[in-house]
Amino acid sequence: MAKKSKFLGDFKDFINKGNVVDLAVGVIIGGAFGKIVTSLVNDLLMPLISYLFGGAKFDTLSVILRPESAEGAGDAVIFGYGAFIQAVVDFLIVAFCVFLMVRALTRLRRKAIEKKKAEEAEAKAKEEKAAAEAKAAQDDRDATQKQILETLGEISAKLNK
Repeated sequence: MAKKSKFLGDFKDFINKGNVVDLAVGVIIGGAFGKIVTSLVNDLLMPLISYLFGGAKFDTLSVILRPESAEGAGDAVIFGYGAFIQAVVDFLIVAFCVFLMVRALTRLRRKAIEKKKAEEAEAKAKEEKAAAEAKAAQDDRDATQKQILETLGEISAKLNK
């Protein structure tokens, strides 16, 4: 019984981690994005490309390697390269969109890193300035103390005469 509850506890911990929820959201968004890309390719791009290539529908482009037999048993061998072309176009669009998103995220991260480095450099410069000011103040105090001691020495010498 204790083994089962540990298993369920481990599973609960796994589910409660943010990565699992993020992954689930990513899969759902990815599925929806896939539908958008498929519609973009099927309904917008491929008709334009088809028009430019003389009206051929790419999803039906194929070469019959072996025709169906006389019995109609469905034994034809068809090399359907049009569907492959359409899948390649789908892939290229998705890859391009992912590239744009990764590029944008990389730029944002780079800006954040540069901002952090600038803030660190500014903080270091402030620390160095404060240290230099503190050293200058200490040097002033030391010079004042030295001058006071010299003046006291002169007064003492005059009093001793």
